Amino acid sequence: MKRRKLLQLTPMALLTGLFAPRSIAAGLPGTVWADGTTDRDYWVNLLQRIAQPVLQHMAAGTLKQQMPYEKGNGYSEKNAANGVTYLEAFGRTLSGIAPWLALPDDDTQEGNMRKQLRAYALKGLANAADPASPGYLQFRTTGQPLVDGAFLCLGLLRAPEALWAPLEATAKARLVTELKALRHTTPPNNNWHLFSAMVETFLLYAGEQWNPAPVQTAIQKIQSWYVGDGWYSDGPHFAFDYYNGYVIQPMLVTILNALVQKGQANEADLQQALKRMQRYVFQQERLVARDGTYPAIGRSMPYRVGAFQPMAQLAWQQQLPATLQPAQVRCALTALMKNMFDAPGTFDNKGWLQIGICGHQPQVADSYISTGSLYLCTNGFLPLGLPADNAFWTSAPAEWTAQRLWSGKEILHDTHVDY
Repeated sequence: MKRRKLLQLTPMALLTGLFAPRSIAAGLPGTVWADGTTDRDYWVNLLQRIAQPVLQHMAAGTLKQQMPYEKGNGYSEKNAANGVTYLEAFGRTLSGIAPWLALPDDDTQEGNMRKQLRAYALKGLANAADPASPGYLQFRTTGQPLVDGAFLCLGLLRAPEALWAPLEATAKARLVTELKALRHTTPPNNNWHLFSAMVETFLLYAGEQWNPAPVQTAIQKIQSWYVGDGWYSDGPHFAFDYYNGYVIQPMLVTILNALVQKGQANEADLQQALKRMQRYVFQQERLVARDGTYPAIGRSMPYRVGAFQPMAQLAWQQQLPATLQPAQVRCALTALMKNMFDAPGTFDNKGWLQIGICGHQPQVADSYISTGSLYLCTNGFLPLGLPADNAFWTSAPAEWTAQRLWSGKEILHDTHVDY
């Protein structure tokens, strides 16, 4: 989705320094590891490792046969019977990988990898809504499919020219039919309002018949649940968890951005949501400890780096708060990823994600978590939508706040905000 110039107004504090090694992958300055690879190389290879099994099997129509179905204790028998985990895996993977797939083709190793995964994604989208395909996914039962239909729409809004425009008319029509079927689910009074709103917003963006009422309800509800200092509650009562990261702030800003482009929302609402998200991201960066760990608090912890989706989204959209350097965000996110994904047991012996935060830790799963749920983690990789020559990738390494603080260096003063 083309971003409005209005959202580019936030000044960026770009890192400068003497350290400027050569990147083998991009031929540009940036972090180079001992083995000659770069931060971007690591991100690309890791995202491919995570996403390829999902996208390749969706394209082949074999996801249901090949993906394991690990479940949290107390997992819903209804969800198990309906196989909702497969739409979870596909929709969530698309939402995170979309910005990277939207980059132009090139002849690099990364470019060839991206081109192949995009082809898998497009074939998977066609299969997902084709009742005659073995890859047909479950949109029509009430409940969970609304969530993951919304994540699928989030991916389409993030990369419409790469993932929506190339689809044949029949595939588009089938997807629209399935998305409209999600209207059968009435969202509970929490972040789920955003899922209904995301689906309707995509239908509007795609030029289809849409229902504005759920969108207006979601925006009004979320705005009324703002508790201050960059945080929203997930429903009428506040819970200390990462749902501002997993869902609330990224979806709210994305929805408002699309609505403003279509003349269906106020610019002031968009700017307010963006400012609050920037404040939340400022705080998120400070949650990353000096060793690249973070507090494991609240539900849905197996979503791993998906908790930091707001930071990833603002980095990708070049809207980070002026107090954060792109390089320190890159380095913090890379450290988080290494702690999460390099741990033994993160992947099974066939390359599928397993439940956990650092390795395989089944006991951290909520009752609604299954294998497909885990692929929300791809939303931590959104900055791959920036080209390899962007300052996010080429700037010399920078310490994030906790590293500076606990090595005795100065850090910025902090206080609450009133917007």
